[in-house]
Amino acid sequence: MSKLHIEYIRNAIDERYTGLLALSDLPKSTSEHSRRQAFLSRGIAALAVQNEHQVGPRAAASCVFDGADDRGVDAISVELSAPQPRICLVQAKWSDAGKGGFDEEAVHKLFRGLDLLFDRAYSKFNSRFQPLVPGLQQAFDLGLPKVTIVLALMRTAPLDPKVRELLEEKIAAQNEVDEIVDYKVLDLRDFHRAILGDAATPKIDATVRLDGFVQESTPYKALYGTMTVPDLADLYGEHRRGLFARNIRDSLDLTDVNVKIQNTLLEQPEHFWYFSNGITMLCETIKPVGRAVPGKVGDFKLTGISVVNGAQTVSALHRAFVKDPDAAQIGRVTVRLISLEDCPEGFGDQVTTTTNTQNPIEERDFKSLDQGQIQLRDDFALLLHRSYVIKRGERLPDPQHGCSMTEAAEALAAVHPNAQLAAVAKRDQNLAGLWEDGVYDQIFGTTPNVYRVWRSVELLRTVRAELQALRDGLLWRADAAASHGDLLVTHIVFRRLSTTAIESPDFDWTGELAKVPQLVQDTFSWVLRAIDDEYGKSSHIIAAVRNAERMQRVVRAAMRGLDSDTTAPALQDDYQVAATEQRGRQVNAVITLIAAGRIPEDTELEFRPFSRPERREMTEWLAANPDRARATWSNENGTRNPLRWAVDKEWYSPSGLTRKMRAEASGVYTSAQGTIRWFVPDEGSLEELAYEVRQSEGTDTDTGPSEQ
Repeated sequence: MSKLHIEYIRNAIDERYTGLLALSDLPKSTSEHSRRQAFLSRGIAALAVQNEHQVGPRAAASCVFDGADDRGVDAISVELSAPQPRICLVQAKWSDAGKGGFDEEAVHKLFRGLDLLFDRAYSKFNSRFQPLVPGLQQAFDLGLPKVTIVLALMRTAPLDPKVRELLEEKIAAQNEVDEIVDYKVLDLRDFHRAILGDAATPKIDATVRLDGFVQESTPYKALYGTMTVPDLADLYGEHRRGLFARNIRDSLDLTDVNVKIQNTLLEQPEHFWYFSNGITMLCETIKPVGRAVPGKVGDFKLTGISVVNGAQTVSALHRAFVKDPDAAQIGRVTVRLISLEDCPEGFGDQVTTTTNTQNPIEERDFKSLDQGQIQLRDDFALLLHRSYVIKRGERLPDPQHGCSMTEAAEALAAVHPNAQLAAVAKRDQNLAGLWEDGVYDQIFGTTPNVYRVWRSVELLRTVRAELQALRDGLLWRADAAASHGDLLVTHIVFRRLSTTAIESPDFDWTGELAKVPQLVQDTFSWVLRAIDDEYGKSSHIIAAVRNAERMQRVVRAAMRGLDSDTTAPALQDDYQVAATEQRGRQVNAVITLIAAGRIPEDTELEFRPFSRPERREMTEWLAANPDRARATWSNENGTRNPLRWAVDKEWYSPSGLTRKMRAEASGVYTSAQGTIRWFVPDEGSLEELAYEVRQSEGTDTDTGPSEQ
């Protein structure tokens, strides 16, 4: 690629993002050249966001937080509309010479940042990251998202082999329990194609062979027939992602669907045609090569090919063919070819949109036909006077008036004697594992009892409500455990209740539910202790609730604690908002910092919300005026009021300013320890810096900084 192509991209960044990408965080001493380089680097991060998600320049620019305390991640984008939430972490490197670097240290730093995200340590990131937290929280609360690491590199050369090896090693470690992380590299060619749209997309022309083809001529020309897996694999091998230029979504290499496609092709290639929904391609023109007789084999020359539906199928069958060509070669796929040469303007976009928004049939849809589910629906109506929804698309009842088959399956998996079923339920947002015949039969049984089903649902709802209430006072791993550990806690709580008569209509279930709030608190404490003891405090909470073996070990350890009748262990201070606040008050950090001259005069500090209630109440307020999160430090203004707020230029103590800000944002006036909320970028919070000073002086070293 020439310098001209780099110039195209540079101009596009200027046109799209001038005035949208923040540079105010750069020191005033930053040279114009360095400022320009920072803008361009942040620009390709925003381009990468637009490449991964259909958003405008302003939205893409708002995802960029490159700079001090970015933790190795330059931008984050979240997609919640897909069946499974998706988070993209972007690391961007600009180079005027087209040699954007990405080394081993960058890999280590990026994955340290990823660990912080999994542990909900959001205040470790800078203030421009904070407006993105609500979307991240929602993605994690909906279920375990897929995480795609996007390396946006202004280069054409491949990654250094050692860097690629380390990157894949790190990803393999993250995917030890389940495949949740993948990566892709966007290079100069990808950005050139992205900024110029169809004009930059390499026009893909190819000749394909259709077996048993049928032709449609009205109102628009189209063909459909069968292609072999080797032919499609060769097409993808030659053109790669260029084939998906018009597709709403590029192929996602590690999706569950993709893996299933590969497995089907390798294990049952002769059945692949029957199991696949097929592929749809748009073409500028379709011309027969030689004589083409409908119903027979025909060769066709296609110009301007783009796969608009079936991208995952194409990439998955290519992977399968490369892995085992002997097994995969007998596979066949139905292919539709639609010619746009006589179509009205915009028709291709309509085809792309509609073919990607139709709801596929899932395994759970077949279970709605099961006689046991039909009987449950009748029993809910006749015996409980409630609704039980068994088909997707039906309107869900208000919680007090009933539930869905999906909610029932999740609840029954949680209370089943086999704790592994709770882990199965956690593996997929759509509970795909619960609809497999063997698992489905275990949780519902041949004749499901309506009282057991409804009471299990009530228990799960009660446990979730209690955990949600706890979360406002929790930090870091504890917050993650309360979010992801709902089925694990429900399983243990159910085993602590008296449930032998749960299927009886006269059973005093209300009395048992009254025990749940205290049981949830005790169980949660033992569960968190068990996870930390069994797998270490640096382990991912998610792994403990999604892996069947880990789930069982945690259940056994927590049950031993509960059965011992000893008092539930107190959560460590770093896991609790109140305890961290109290510890921050034990030593006056401001006095320590001023006495040591630790922070230079006029250093700019930034505010970061600390707890869930603060994020809920203050995120939008802070984003509306970035000056609200800024203050400058003074060693000369005295130890009481060292912060000058950027909004009103008045002087405050860290805690006093924090109280004022929260009151203005939400009307809530409450005490708050400001030294754990005000940060010197790239150095740490005031509390952390004061701790470093005390440690170096040999005083008060027992009082360490919070993990937040």
